[in-house]
Amino acid sequence: MSAQSEAEFSRLLDRIRACRLCDLPLGPRPVLRGSPSARLLIVGQAPGTKVHASGIPWDDRSGERLRQWLDLTPDIFYDEQRVAIVPMGFCYPGRDSAGGDLPPRPECAPTWHPLLRPALGNVGLTLLVGRYAQAYYLGKGCRGTMTETVRYYRDYFPAFLPLPHPSWRTTRWERDNSWFGETLLTELRARVKALL
Repeated sequence: MSAQSEAEFSRLLDRIRACRLCDLPLGPRPVLRGSPSARLLIVGQAPGTKVHASGIPWDDRSGERLRQWLDLTPDIFYDEQRVAIVPMGFCYPGRDSAGGDLPPRPECAPTWHPLLRPALGNVGLTLLVGRYAQAYYLGKGCRGTMTETVRYYRDYFPAFLPLPHPSWRTTRWERDNSWFGETLLTELRARVKALL
């Protein structure tokens, strides 16, 4: 990438980090990272409170599990030259009445992803982590459930690979879907290793 391309990308990130589209309970703090040279793109949901506080994407237990799935050390996972991390909603969206996190804000992805995606022109694989990322990027190509979409992950190659969200809630899901660890993770790790 030319220095101008890096500079243009840096200006785009500055614009996103200055975004104030939404009225949010903890205030705006867009959390993302990347570089035009990145080969792997991870599209998640939205930061939780810990990530909002640190400003570091996937800086929580879900991130530990995701790095384990990918078999990546934090040094590689957070190397912006190799891995771009772009959630569907860049800021913490708040809590719902049941105490869970709200979905990503609907304004965020349509505003910023069409500008970011072309700027990440060296990406060889995009991981779609969770249903919101899958619905946005796969559209009608999504299966009826997240499990079905992930089970038929090969249908979305070579551009995309859908994954469940790696929260503690996924522990039972992994036990009930042994093919995930036996087949999908093996293929995922091989593809990530080849890319990076």
